[in-house]
Amino acid sequence: MAKEKRKNHIPLRLNILFFAVFILFSILILRLGYIQIVQGEEYEAMVNNEGEQTANVDAPRGLMVDRNGNTVVDNELQLTLTYTNRPGNEDEMLEVANRLTDFLDIDEDDVDDINEREWQDYWLQTREDEADQLVNEEEEADLEDDEVYQLQLDRLPEEEVMDDIDEGERETVAIWTEMMGGYNYSPHRVVRGIDEETAHALSELTHELPGIDVMRDSVRMYPYGDSFPSFFGGTGQVPEEELDRYLGEGYERTDIVGRSFLERQYESVLRGEKAEITTDSDGNESTDPGKRGNDLVLTIDMALQQEVEDIIDDNIESSSTFTEDPEAHVIMMEPDTGEILSMASYDEDVSLVMGQYEIGSTIKMATVLAGYENDVIDHGTFYEDTPINLPESQPISSWRDLGAVNDIDAIRQSSNIYMSRIAMELADYELGVSGRDWSGAEQGFDALRNHYAQFGLGIETGIDLPNEVTGENERYSTENYLMMSFGQFDTYSPMQMAQYAATMANGGERMQPTLVKEILEPAAGNDESGSVVRQNSPEVMNTVGNTDEDFERMQEGMRQVMQQGGDNGGTASDDFDGADYNPAGKTGTAQTVDDNGEEAQNQAMVAYAPHDDPEVAIGVLVPNTSASDEDSGLANSITREALDAYFEMQEDQPEPDESDDDEEIFRDPEDDEE
Repeated sequence: MAKEKRKNHIPLRLNILFFAVFILFSILILRLGYIQIVQGEEYEAMVNNEGEQTANVDAPRGLMVDRNGNTVVDNELQLTLTYTNRPGNEDEMLEVANRLTDFLDIDEDDVDDINEREWQDYWLQTREDEADQLVNEEEEADLEDDEVYQLQLDRLPEEEVMDDIDEGERETVAIWTEMMGGYNYSPHRVVRGIDEETAHALSELTHELPGIDVMRDSVRMYPYGDSFPSFFGGTGQVPEEELDRYLGEGYERTDIVGRSFLERQYESVLRGEKAEITTDSDGNESTDPGKRGNDLVLTIDMALQQEVEDIIDDNIESSSTFTEDPEAHVIMMEPDTGEILSMASYDEDVSLVMGQYEIGSTIKMATVLAGYENDVIDHGTFYEDTPINLPESQPISSWRDLGAVNDIDAIRQSSNIYMSRIAMELADYELGVSGRDWSGAEQGFDALRNHYAQFGLGIETGIDLPNEVTGENERYSTENYLMMSFGQFDTYSPMQMAQYAATMANGGERMQPTLVKEILEPAAGNDESGSVVRQNSPEVMNTVGNTDEDFERMQEGMRQVMQQGGDNGGTASDDFDGADYNPAGKTGTAQTVDDNGEEAQNQAMVAYAPHDDPEVAIGVLVPNTSASDEDSGLANSITREALDAYFEMQEDQPEPDESDDDEEIFRDPEDDEE
């Protein structure tokens, strides 16, 4: 029987293999076609991008304009020299710094700003042989590098450093210390505002000056010079202690940010969108122009601001009443909106929101209102104004014995005794009763402070500035408790005084003070403002818990302070005689001790006008005037002249005076940081 022939399976396997190869080649061809036809442009762009270089250019910050449209903070374009630091390039940095002295004019102030440690660091780096001799070999063998360095610093005589560095070399040190201040791999601004000729010369030598570059930049300009100087705020590079936060928000290490006050408070608004300049492999440039930051419309009236500053200067400089460096502070605001019209100082502007002062009898309306709210006095309650002598306190009296006074009389004539009697009632202390004690003094203390807080006294006012202080408020003693009732213990800021004055004026609504009225986006041309992005509406922070009738009595007392003359007239009636805007207010004098231990007094006033339809409220404080000087009317005089100026400007709004100084005004953010 013949054998059955075995089938050959090879052709079938080959067919399967050929088919698989065919499928794979088909997929490959389709994929190549898809890449070439559909994604060709994308990959071509990627190839081109390998030769592209992109540079980001800082966009100018948003402008600030006053309530009348005057630009009060502007930008000026400039050229800036930058240096990019790298680890291990210490010798290169010194060489570059030395070369730059041929191109840059170094001010003597820049040299004076070099601190002792920077002089020592430079000396140690440039005098290596002498530095090595400061530490012997045996010591060096047992020490780490940083310990050797510290020992060299300790043994380096200061006079040797300064004697060894000549005048020409000191310019190199000034540039070198500035270069050292940058982060690694990030361009650091070394000199701002270089002229075009210098910029051109440096640009041609960048191959000889590694790390050096020239960039377009902008600097803040202040057309009205030193008016409202501090509260615009300062700008500078990202603070090292806040670097992580800024990097997390998309900033770069070398970005310019707001470092204080309005610049800091509104950083996210004022910050612009960077321009992007892209250069392809053929050298062609394309630019995304970026966008200037949004603009702030301030509530400040710059013409009024300048006038108030002049009023303060004239009054202070014509007086010799101060026991130490003169100060004076004025804040004017709209009572119904909280918009601040003027914030002016003599000497320390920041004291307007960060200063702490006893404000004297200006507190008395709040004390009487606390008495009403806590049902310890009624409208028209009388007390006999005669001195009070208690074993727990120093003798208390008014500026003179006033006889029988009611609540309105106590404001008009400024009775300390009336306020002390209210404080006693709040503490359940009965004058002249045997077995009396002060067990209720703490509850009285809290009752007064809680009521003061309803006016913004002793708490944050809510102003749109960073890091406002609230004042010093210590715990009570019997003497301090009574003194506090007429403004001789707790301390407050001028900003709190102005908010208090506005709350009295509008009948009990504590408005949030604001310096920014609205935010505008830049117009298409980038040099003017555009449409409104956000408008800050008036915000009531709280309503004081007194009745309208309570406020009407205190407002009447304040009216009489300024408008009722005669033997028992108001304490400021002479100063406001003839004021046709019908003001209302309260004077105050606090007895203090200055920093030199000398007896002094703080002069104060809170006021508003007109009394029947308030347009403006004002807080004025003049600290540390001489307690023995008869000229005790500085606060009254400043208030009168400031209110006169305000109402005159309502009839004829003048233009503010631009600065005559043609020089650029730079501001060091560290000078006015909170």
